[in-house]
Amino acid sequence: MQFGRLHPQHHGDSPGSRSADHGAAGSGQPRLGLTLIAASVCIFVVQLDFLALNLALPRMAAELGTTTTDLQWVISGYMLALAAALIPGGRLGDILGRRRMLLIGLALFAACSLAAGLSSEPGIVIVMRIVQGVGAGVLFPLAIAIVTDAYPPDRTMRAIGNAYGIGALALALGPVFGGGVTELLSWRVVLLFNVPTCAAAIAVVLVGVRESRDSTVPRSIDLPGVLTVALGIAGVTYAVDRSTAWPAGWTAGLAAAGVLLLVAFVLRERVAHWPLVALDLFRNRPYVIITLMAMVANISFVVAMYGITIHLQEIDGYSPLVAGLVFLAASVSAGIAAPLSGRLGERFDIPRTMATTTLIGAVGLFLASFGGGLPAYLPGLALTGFGYGMGWTMGSVGTQVVVPTERAGQASGVTLAVVIGVAGLCVAAGATLIEARAAHVGLDASVEGLLRWLAVASAVAGAAMGVLAARLMPRTTTATAG
Repeated sequence: MQFGRLHPQHHGDSPGSRSADHGAAGSGQPRLGLTLIAASVCIFVVQLDFLALNLALPRMAAELGTTTTDLQWVISGYMLALAAALIPGGRLGDILGRRRMLLIGLALFAACSLAAGLSSEPGIVIVMRIVQGVGAGVLFPLAIAIVTDAYPPDRTMRAIGNAYGIGALALALGPVFGGGVTELLSWRVVLLFNVPTCAAAIAVVLVGVRESRDSTVPRSIDLPGVLTVALGIAGVTYAVDRSTAWPAGWTAGLAAAGVLLLVAFVLRERVAHWPLVALDLFRNRPYVIITLMAMVANISFVVAMYGITIHLQEIDGYSPLVAGLVFLAASVSAGIAAPLSGRLGERFDIPRTMATTTLIGAVGLFLASFGGGLPAYLPGLALTGFGYGMGWTMGSVGTQVVVPTERAGQASGVTLAVVIGVAGLCVAAGATLIEARAAHVGLDASVEGLLRWLAVASAVAGAAMGVLAARLMPRTTTATAG
């Protein structure tokens, strides 16, 4: 397997034959421009929602009569539901039709945004956000899969990078939008904005995306596998969140039950006739290495954004709008990194490039972790956003070209489940750790200490994964992009 350019396994296919089956709606050549726009809008709504609502958390908590750390389930619960739905969502697209399932995901996302935005009960808001995460888990992997299906192999990496680049406008707009709207209007508008945005996305999908599916498998899904993986993730994460509120025996028991369910999921997939995840995917070493490196980058970015949000608003006293403007340093640089990832992926060794950018992100986060006002925050956040943003975007770019096209939805779902699910778990763990340590060392020292250790850990992990890639996969001659 070549790493210099990571040539896809389906490299000899023609644009019209890359997917195993196109239904009546998918006859003829794909409409590439509209497909790219559709994918970009889907990525946009998911990323805007997360980043905008992140900055609204303190104001949300005050209005709903709860605490920011308790309300972090609005973020982590959403992310964990998203993670639990990514694998079945991607696989359902492969089986039942990617276009059809993409429309279902968008409709569910919009409906739950509306319900959460109109509710005054924190419990209902959290539940709606969790269900909204399920919708996001369906549409996110399929946004990548429809690009893989539509574009010829030699244009796939650049097209996925461009989709993330257009979607990355949300990275730039999200913090300012969320902070500004929360301060000037209401946090509810942040959620309600998803409704017209999803309606626009649905219109583009209806007009511009052809139907495609994997005709080599029956139209059925491994329901026991879905239940075990979803309940396993939920059990482990809830145990982490309740670790300071429940007796140690209860949380340990719940965590153990979650782990056992995840083990049961693996055992189930080994014997299922049509598994939710074909385990031979994990024998693809380039796929596994790139996925793990993307996971490290996304954990670092997401937990850093959560911790810095608390520092800016609850320690430094910035308003949501000003905090959003400060976050532009990270979001704009991450938005610049997204389209560059596809171009760099065509020219350079992907795992080693990801290791380098992760180190860049770690340097930035280490600088930002010392506080020190805008002179430290702005360059630190810029490096954080660029380094970690490049790392996790390049994960989606790289993994899609090392698997067969008919498994694009499944591969994208598994990658995103690992990358986003573990990050959601780490947000819950980080919130618990901040709350526990704040009682002894103060909120300031608790947040800064977490960010500093996160920077060091991500640098060590990125370097270790780079060394692993160098040993397992010999360097190849890089190719010039076409």
